[in-house]
Amino acid sequence: MILKPPRGYVAENDPRVSQVGHAAPPWLVNYADLMTELACFFLMIYALGSALFPQIQNSVNEVKKTMEESGIPGEAKVTKDGIQISLQEQQKIPFFVSGSAELLPGMKIFIDKITPALKSGLEIENNFLIVEGHTDNVPIATLQYASNWELSTARATNVVKYLISIHGISPNKVAAIGYGEHRPLFPNDTEINKAKNRRVVFLIKSLGGTE
Repeated sequence: MILKPPRGYVAENDPRVSQVGHAAPPWLVNYADLMTELACFFLMIYALGSALFPQIQNSVNEVKKTMEESGIPGEAKVTKDGIQISLQEQQKIPFFVSGSAELLPGMKIFIDKITPALKSGLEIENNFLIVEGHTDNVPIATLQYASNWELSTARATNVVKYLISIHGISPNKVAAIGYGEHRPLFPNDTEINKAKNRRVVFLIKSLGGTE
């Protein structure tokens, strides 16, 4: 016997009432399993990141201290991609011969000073170093470099070669890439800003278990 519900309540046999013990649709079981596995996966990623973060932050702090004490222009920070170290050229301390990829002594000194921190970052398993070359927007067209693409790539490559030959960084832990003038930090409207856009960026990132 179904009792008539009090005023304001819905009867238990009303279709709007969920029936206790009602079997779930088959797809819901698999969906629930998937959500559980995803939750576990992200929990593991979070735990791993928390374990490695102190070592990463120590490397960044080490670079910042070195740059401040040595007067190296640029910045060091932790981004979503990894550890990023930017060396920005100054008019009084050029990094390369104008229109060339040849490293100048001042740039070599800067690289020498930050290399211990780079090596420390590469000690973390699966970490990899990418060296980025950037230029200003002044066009270049020579027999050696047809555009700033080629020039920036050659500069990054020479930095990589220097790290390998002078500092012994393993060739399978480092790569070079050139962006030309296409990723400026500042408008190329003054000589000071152009110098800041002529930079070399060191990015230490994890390859997620592959090399």
